[in-house]
Amino acid sequence: MIRRVLEKKLHELMGYYPVVLVTGPRQSGKTTLCQMAYPDKAYVSLEALDTRDFAQTDPRGFLAEYAGGAIIDEAQHVPELVNYLQSEIDARSRTGRFILTGSQHLGLSQSISQSLAGRCGILALLPPNLNELLEFPDAPEELFTILWQGSYPRIYDRGIPAHQWLADYTATYVQGDVRQVINVGDLQTFSAFMKLCAGRTAQEINLSSLGGDAGVSHNTARSWLSVLETSYIIHRLPAWHVNIRKQVVKAPKLHFFDSGLVCYLLGIREPGQLRLHPLRGAIFESWVFSEIYKGRVHRGEHPSLFHYREARGPEIDLLVENGQDLMAAEIKSGSTIVADFFRHLRNFFQRVKTRGETQKVHNYVVYGGKDSQRRSDAHVLSWRHLDRIFEG
Repeated sequence: MIRRVLEKKLHELMGYYPVVLVTGPRQSGKTTLCQMAYPDKAYVSLEALDTRDFAQTDPRGFLAEYAGGAIIDEAQHVPELVNYLQSEIDARSRTGRFILTGSQHLGLSQSISQSLAGRCGILALLPPNLNELLEFPDAPEELFTILWQGSYPRIYDRGIPAHQWLADYTATYVQGDVRQVINVGDLQTFSAFMKLCAGRTAQEINLSSLGGDAGVSHNTARSWLSVLETSYIIHRLPAWHVNIRKQVVKAPKLHFFDSGLVCYLLGIREPGQLRLHPLRGAIFESWVFSEIYKGRVHRGEHPSLFHYREARGPEIDLLVENGQDLMAAEIKSGSTIVADFFRHLRNFFQRVKTRGETQKVHNYVVYGGKDSQRRSDAHVLSWRHLDRIFEG
């Protein structure tokens, strides 16, 4: 298994707090990360029903078994354990005792905010970014194969065909996690809803249209999007809030975190099909968003990412705020650089300049080619060199 960037931040927070929560989607590598970082720490999983019953019926006895500290995996199954953990920590308050992992961010976060405020560090682990992924011995180096397979580590670590693994993952997620979060009467309808969302990746969210196509109400569509976001399947990318002009569109964009999952849901069965698919550009845009998001969150940072569009004016696929620096990125899946790539960036730069904003704008074009270069209007970045966007 590969080393993860987040490990450095995990060690740092374990030196500050008695408890650290590592959350993220199922199968993103949370357990492996924690066990590799702390191989001598006791490990217990609340996925097992007998262990879960012990923690639920006798939480004090359960914690007494791990008085020296432990990695407690799948902690979302017994969120009330956090209440008892508070007393244990207050009685013996030394740093680095417990690591909790969990797949459902909302339930754990609510328990921790109520019981462990000021005593717990929180980190999120998503599937590997490109640089991490390429550490696997058999990782592909061709763009469309990477997009099609996605980045869930078990596909690469165990050599499981991507289509098979993603099919099983989707079924497990819908049958298991979704039922735990909400009472979905018709799982087939929810599955169809996921596919409709996949067809809208990198698009602005219209709840009425999405709900209408899925055959559910506006409120149900909103609730189901929240479930997908809570479990790190999607992210709603907000519009940039600086009101440069009145006609700025404020609807969030929908992005999937994993391009392979999008391809599976859309019925794209091999990389060559993706190369010619009408949603190729949207899938690539969501992949670039996800890579930049991972780059921030795996360093323990809170990502300040946005999109920007005017009803009649420039549209910027991705804005990254970094203090007084604002990185504006246009994202194009084509492998050839053309002049039109830079048009919106020039117009956006003029909007910001006219507005008198103090942030310094750095323009980027991220594209599907191999070579990176500096142009007068923007840095042109190959998809292979996305880490350079953090250089400002």
